[in-house]
Amino acid sequence: MSGFKSIQRWVGTGILAVTMVTGSLYGIGVASAQSAPKKDKYLIYLSLSYSGNAWQSESANVVKALAKTPPYDKMVELREVISGTDVQAQISAYESMIAAHADGVVSFPISPTALNRVVRRGCEKAILFFMYDSTVTEPCAYNVSYTTAGFGENTAQWLVNALHGKGNIFLSRGVPGSATDLRHTKGAMSVFKKYPDIHVVAEYYGYWDDRITQQETAKALASHPDVDGIWAQAGENGAIKSLQAAGKKLIPVSGENSNGFRLALADPTFRAQGLRGVSSGAPPAQAAFAFKLMMEVLQGKRKLETHKIEYPLPWVPADQVKQCTGDKFENGCNVFPPGKVPESFVTEVFNPRLLPELSLKSALNGEATPGQTIQPLPADAIVAAPDVPGINCQNCTARDDLYKLTKVDPSVK
Repeated sequence: MSGFKSIQRWVGTGILAVTMVTGSLYGIGVASAQSAPKKDKYLIYLSLSYSGNAWQSESANVVKALAKTPPYDKMVELREVISGTDVQAQISAYESMIAAHADGVVSFPISPTALNRVVRRGCEKAILFFMYDSTVTEPCAYNVSYTTAGFGENTAQWLVNALHGKGNIFLSRGVPGSATDLRHTKGAMSVFKKYPDIHVVAEYYGYWDDRITQQETAKALASHPDVDGIWAQAGENGAIKSLQAAGKKLIPVSGENSNGFRLALADPTFRAQGLRGVSSGAPPAQAAFAFKLMMEVLQGKRKLETHKIEYPLPWVPADQVKQCTGDKFENGCNVFPPGKVPESFVTEVFNPRLLPELSLKSALNGEATPGQTIQPLPADAIVAAPDVPGINCQNCTARDDLYKLTKVDPSVK
């Protein structure tokens, strides 16, 4: 999946019992945070690292919208900080939040490991850290993410199937060093390496942005005009535009959830030109889900026994794209008509079950939906994520079927 506007300017079991890590400082910090007395006002920080694309803007907006929704509007002081892609800048930002005696931090972290020390210091001060989408490996932090749900391997297998197991492909990656990009790419390569006739001829970082992805894809096309397919993270619509600008026939593209991409997949003209695809990837809704979970913990309404929480993987093949007629995703629709939202708008920002308070206004402007109040999360909202060494845990062991396919079966031997 906004600018630094505040300073300068992209789910299980029921209510669960708290896990205490006896004798560890981070365990003490987390336990005291989960059992602290309720307060009239909570200081919450919204901490982004990379920003500037539609995904990050929507993620921030839905958190802001919830913070403005009754009764949170009276009990939450929300401060937004955007530190950029320099990990030291986010470390410094976290240190400032600790010094300000924050109650909670909901954050998109730039690194799965480099932030661990400062996060632990915050936990020792009984500050809750809820990471969304991207993750950290510090055990006291809560990771709320779809990253472990299999985007990389499932979209890679879809692309292999579409190419009948043979062809030259591009890898359009995300932000270097982020847990999300690392897990996606490892999952994808676990599939591609099984097929000797699939050749990765170009690999580049699109920073989850259509414009940058278009530029980087154009550079790859100049060297490899014979590309047969593109495996892309967010920014996938930029890859299609690059193919069009180069005058090439369209090819299979696996990508994420931009409105423009879903419209392209359903366009009969594009399909006649060779476009095939599947829309999956990161929901901005993760940020709002993480924020609501954190608020329920702070208020003593929920205790968590897991720190690794998996958000479900969206999966919309081209033949399942359906345009909406209103401002909500209902009756099976999953994309807005042209002109309703920008092409870069990330569609997976709504979740009627977990986040009924949100609306198109929330996603676009960070405003509360008129007439809405905060609804409690369902008792079974928590689905534990698997251990992934270096992504959401440190001294852990990955399960044998870590890259098991869940959305698509191989059609090529």
